[in-house]
Amino acid sequence: MKTKRLIFSGLLLAFTVSIYSCEFKKERNSTKSLLAEVLPENDKEIEPKKNTVQIALLLDTSNSMDGLINQAKAQLWDVVNKFTHAKCGDDSRPDLQIALYQYGNDNLSYREGYVQQVLDFTGDLDEISEKLFSLTTNGGEEFCGTVIHKSLRQLNWAKNPDNLKMIFIAGNEPFTQGETHYKDAASNAKEKDVIVNTIFCGNYEQGIHGKWKEGALLAGGDYMAIDHNREIVHINTPYDDAIIDYNTKLNDTYISYGSLGSLKKEKQAAQDDNAAELQEAVVVKRAVSKSSRLYNNKDWDLVDASNEEDFSVGSVDKEDLPKELRNKSPEEIETYISEKKQERAKIQEKIQELNKKREKYIVENQDENKSGELENAMINAIKKQAEEKNYRWD
Repeated sequence: MKTKRLIFSGLLLAFTVSIYSCEFKKERNSTKSLLAEVLPENDKEIEPKKNTVQIALLLDTSNSMDGLINQAKAQLWDVVNKFTHAKCGDDSRPDLQIALYQYGNDNLSYREGYVQQVLDFTGDLDEISEKLFSLTTNGGEEFCGTVIHKSLRQLNWAKNPDNLKMIFIAGNEPFTQGETHYKDAASNAKEKDVIVNTIFCGNYEQGIHGKWKEGALLAGGDYMAIDHNREIVHINTPYDDAIIDYNTKLNDTYISYGSLGSLKKEKQAAQDDNAAELQEAVVVKRAVSKSSRLYNNKDWDLVDASNEEDFSVGSVDKEDLPKELRNKSPEEIETYISEKKQERAKIQEKIQELNKKREKYIVENQDENKSGELENAMINAIKKQAEEKNYRWD
């Protein structure tokens, strides 16, 4: 039985924990029918800036497990919210890049080993959410060594040794399948200073027998096994309606620009709708994420873009502005942006204040037995691996 989707929720948790790895001065060495795209090695040569964490999620999407898929979709926002306050030793905040692969799906190309790069490294949370919602499951062959190898070859892994680079691969078939041997993939990962963590969906001892633990240890990572049938419980609180209302107001502070601005703004609304289709509580969690530093849309939103040191209103072509701003002077546009920025800051502050009350309510009303064992396992693993990166939580 292929139970990969819950795994994604754990992986998502894992990636956010890793958000917090930091630069540390220390000597040390989609749609379901899409075909896998073969990307050339080092196709992109843009090196991420310092204090960037890169997480590649490799998800087995064989067979149908809709309930677990929904858990994965919902828990993305839990993860972001829980770890958005991480700091490096110098008090700076690390950036996050996420990449997504799927493997083991019959709809993928046989020639590519049933592997597809769904998403290249990005910090766009809406994009990550959209790709997650686009995933579907279908039975197939699961080649762990192959998908690890391809992610190492195709992605633009940072060369800065101070950056934390991690792979999380999830599945429930033997780790040994496929033409690319898992030992070779692990060796390649170590050469690139990429940690490989494995999550087996099923019995802990069964995963060990299937070489999932060995695969992790060879690449400096951790092995985890989860109970994929464990239900994730969302607790509704008296503060949810107010947060959802502020979320609607928050969307009105975004000023789209550029060739993709309007499409990105539509995507923002679409991911709100996707969250709403799951549960009201998921809309709340997403709203809290949108009020955090990790939700940054400088590539299409003038408010976020204006926070960049090299940003200038005069550098934006009139045709790239929304219609209501095209006939305004640069001074008038700057005033408009400033007003929206202040409005957004107030709304985000309100959401954060309400969320503190919401979190307190959840702690007081949550059954300890309902907490996810996957969450605890992932957090513990990432914290252990990130000790050398000198990060902390405030």
